[in-house]
Amino acid sequence: MTGRFHKMHGLGNDFVVIDARVDAVAMTVSRARAIADRCTGIGCDQLIMVEPSDSADATMRIWNHDGSEVEACGNAMRALAVLIGKATLATKGGNVQIAPDDSGATVEIGAPRFGWQDIPLAYAMDTAAMPVGWEQLESPMAVNVGNPHVVFFVEDLDAVDVERLGPQIETDALFPQRINVNIAQMVDAGHIQLRTWERGAGLTLACGTGACATAVAAIRSRKATGPVEVAMTGGTLTIDWRDGEPIRMTGPATHVFTGEADWSRFGA
Repeated sequence: MTGRFHKMHGLGNDFVVIDARVDAVAMTVSRARAIADRCTGIGCDQLIMVEPSDSADATMRIWNHDGSEVEACGNAMRALAVLIGKATLATKGGNVQIAPDDSGATVEIGAPRFGWQDIPLAYAMDTAAMPVGWEQLESPMAVNVGNPHVVFFVEDLDAVDVERLGPQIETDALFPQRINVNIAQMVDAGHIQLRTWERGAGLTLACGTGACATAVAAIRSRKATGPVEVAMTGGTLTIDWRDGEPIRMTGPATHVFTGEADWSRFGA
């Protein structure tokens, strides 16, 4: 059960990456949670598995820190571009194109979806300006960019208690599969400041799909024009999108080290 892993990060959003095409390991919710534990495991926000695929160059599977398997992770997609090179990846959120470049990597994650069933929401409503709110956070836009997001635009990002409100919104009954929560402040038409409460991982230094969802929401509501610079605690991503086209995300990703682990020590 001993195999190799790579520790990587995208703007501080960190991953344990296992290339199961080379070092196969049976992954379960409990094992993923144990590996991600920062005190007794290797420690990461997300565990990433690269597996064989019949429809793409490889399959990308993603487990959050809490052991839940999710559809997409933008920062990890850039990390895989650095690790394995240009490729088409099959994910639970759809196929994506990844390629390393001078900035780190560029990823095309497909076109966003806005239907209430696509998010999904518990019942029908306008996803461009949802008639709901949590304290000062009101009328968000919902968008699926391979995984589900809500985006709130506020005047003062620092005035929002993201760590308190984030988990309340994430687990609200309106979102049957939970939700990623993005709080954004427009700087100007080409720059956004963002903090993201990530479903299953909590407050993160950076969220690639969150940056994509927020840029799409800003462009769709005419607050911004692409390309948009999205600044997060861990750094900045460039996001570009036109209606009917895939979202393009560009930014850094870093390989930190390669290690070996006995996976049997992390349970079954």
